[in-house]
Amino acid sequence: MHSSHAPEIIVVGCGVVGLSCAALLAEAGKRVEIWTAALPEHTTSHVAAAFWHPYKITPIERASEWAAASYRRFVELAADPQTGVQLHTGIELFPSVIPDPPWAAAVDGFRHARPDELRLGRAHGIVFEAPVIEMPVYLPWLLARVRARGVKIVERRLDTLDAAIERAPLVVNTTGLGARELVDDDEVYAVRGQIVVCEQIGLDRVWLDEHDPAGTTYIIPRAHDIVLGGVADEHDERLGEDLDQSEAIVRRCVAIEPALAHAKRLGVRVGLRPCRPSVRLELQQLADGGKIIHDYGHGGAGVTVSWGCADEVLALAD
Repeated sequence: MHSSHAPEIIVVGCGVVGLSCAALLAEAGKRVEIWTAALPEHTTSHVAAAFWHPYKITPIERASEWAAASYRRFVELAADPQTGVQLHTGIELFPSVIPDPPWAAAVDGFRHARPDELRLGRAHGIVFEAPVIEMPVYLPWLLARVRARGVKIVERRLDTLDAAIERAPLVVNTTGLGARELVDDDEVYAVRGQIVVCEQIGLDRVWLDEHDPAGTTYIIPRAHDIVLGGVADEHDERLGEDLDQSEAIVRRCVAIEPALAHAKRLGVRVGLRPCRPSVRLELQQLADGGKIIHDYGHGGAGVTVSWGCADEVLALAD
């Protein structure tokens, strides 16, 4: 039984996916609460390198649609410096010529790299305008946007969704890696990420090379620092720094941008990407009439698809 003062919708999880869903639902006039075991600054989202790119997410066709919708939103948000969203030129490197990615039409400024723009002996590259989302700025902004719509944040650790289902007729499950235990989904697994943060030395170009045998490499300039990556260790849940990986990350990034050799290091961040063979975004009808919308398993692209997935959650909620 749901009282008239109870929320219509409980969003479980307070990372970028949960906050984006709560924002759109509340702005559509729904009474929304967020239940979370961890506030945004303690979520995986907070340590995300967070530039727009459909990375480690399947199915790529659906992901490309969600990413395209999110891209337009981030371009709009970049007009407001308080959001922490900035637009940079991005270059992705490839060892051989490849077909254009399925999301090519969704981005601004898409073209093939000129030979003088390539690095590391790579034969091909694509260039596009890449939103960079500075999570320590963006998440507090997004949280404030949600609270401004009257969304209550409840710090509560759950073992199942039962308590939320009893409280509201619709529950939105955005628990990421937590879905393994919360809804017994054994398809969810961790992919460990590690980044090195260094001082901003005047770089403004995003670089991505997923094809280095030594590991994925990316350079992401932000307003006051630069994120260097990366690591993608499947089924590895260590949260401490791996010193050898930090050195390897810097070496690979310096090979692309030699000026980084002398940049002061500011710290290391480690997070666990919530991966799954395919994203679970679907409506589950319960026997007692309640409903759950599952929205998790976004891999390394939670930020990239956050608004597009939230659009779909809102459509399902309606």
